[in-house]
Amino acid sequence: MLERCVGTLRARQIQRAIRHGKITLLCLFMTVIVLRGTIGAGKFGTPEQDIDDIRQHFYAHRKRVEPHRVLEEVQTTDAAKTEDPNNYEKFDMNKLFVDEGEDEKRDPNKQYSLGPKISDWDEQRSEWLKRNPTLPNFLRPNKPRVLLVTGSSPKPCENPVGDHYLLKSIKNKIDYCRIHGIEIFYNMALLDAEMAGFWAKLPLIRKLLLSHPEVEFLWWMDSDAMFTDMAFEVPWERYKDHNLVMHGWKEMVYDEKNWIGLNTGSFLLRNCQWALDLLDVWAPMGPKGKIRDDAGKILTRELKGRPVFEADDQSAMVYLLITQRDKWGEKVYLESAYYLHGYWGILVDRYEEMIENYHPGLGDHRWPLVTHFVGCKPCGKFGDYPVERCLKQMDRAFNFGDNQVLNMYGFEHRTLASKKVKRIRNETSTPLEVKDELGIRHPAFKVVKVPKGKEEDCICS
Repeated sequence: MLERCVGTLRARQIQRAIRHGKITLLCLFMTVIVLRGTIGAGKFGTPEQDIDDIRQHFYAHRKRVEPHRVLEEVQTTDAAKTEDPNNYEKFDMNKLFVDEGEDEKRDPNKQYSLGPKISDWDEQRSEWLKRNPTLPNFLRPNKPRVLLVTGSSPKPCENPVGDHYLLKSIKNKIDYCRIHGIEIFYNMALLDAEMAGFWAKLPLIRKLLLSHPEVEFLWWMDSDAMFTDMAFEVPWERYKDHNLVMHGWKEMVYDEKNWIGLNTGSFLLRNCQWALDLLDVWAPMGPKGKIRDDAGKILTRELKGRPVFEADDQSAMVYLLITQRDKWGEKVYLESAYYLHGYWGILVDRYEEMIENYHPGLGDHRWPLVTHFVGCKPCGKFGDYPVERCLKQMDRAFNFGDNQVLNMYGFEHRTLASKKVKRIRNETSTPLEVKDELGIRHPAFKVVKVPKGKEEDCICS
């Protein structure tokens, strides 16, 4: 049929070309088979993968463009979050704490003082108390009016969780003060920039003593100290002849001259002329700069075991007592019968043992009144101990004290490490008959005597 259409000669030429084409395709196929068997599949692997690679090649340009578009979208979303004025996470907190200029410079030629010299404070205060009989300095015999004072920096802590632990610490102090009828003052203001750091408490203490003549004892407590015995009442009668009470040991202070022979992280100071005079001689080592640095060298030289660093209020107090014992020693009570200050390192691992063998109200090594986390510095960038151990033990100390509060209401923490609580007794329709096991819901030291004939029934009508 092909010959009738194109002729005999033309048909032969076409048939020859077809045969040659078949041979060429066969040779090409054999060549590919030989090459793949000799040098391997290369970056491909199977014919299916070969086809996929070819397909991807055609979409290469589109794929190169797509990441750029996605990146732009992500950047746009992040920018939107950053610019969102309602987003606390993205807000730069440093905007709130701008530099407010330099502090007023003190004349270096003048000796530092906390304020004008006062020499008749006892007379001024006595007269004020007579004029204000409704604000007595003693609530009843052997129960003085006490003001607990603590505080922290006006700026947020330098780590993400520090402020949370400050909150726990002040909650703990509020609980103790409520139970024991003690007033509380929390300070966040640096009253004197010269006395920053260890020394910031002194200007504050003096100001509060002079502003609250009705207060008989001021109780200073560092922010890193917690009450761990909610039932212990300070034996105030013991200190009727003393003006300053600190945790410490006479032998370590007066004989060994040890810089840790006492602790100024928790102490009691009577509101009187003697206290003002003590503050006046205590403070001059405190101004920051050369004065504090030079004083630190003296304290390191004179006190046993003290490292080389600037003057601190605790070392200065030890130095004052050993160099001027005749003037101050008689009115200072170094308390060691209970833990007005308890070093956390020797206490926290024994809490379970205390719970098993003892009970609140002892205040000593069996159940410490105060656990003080010296060196942990929970509000700073760096501490003297591992952060994890400090924070875990601060949680345990808080829960140890908090359990005594929660117990009044029928709860306690599941464990000392747990933030969750559990019920420890069932609810009742006669709640006033529930026994106060720890004796701190209505303790005897909070009883107020009402004059006869003044009693009133407080019944809702």
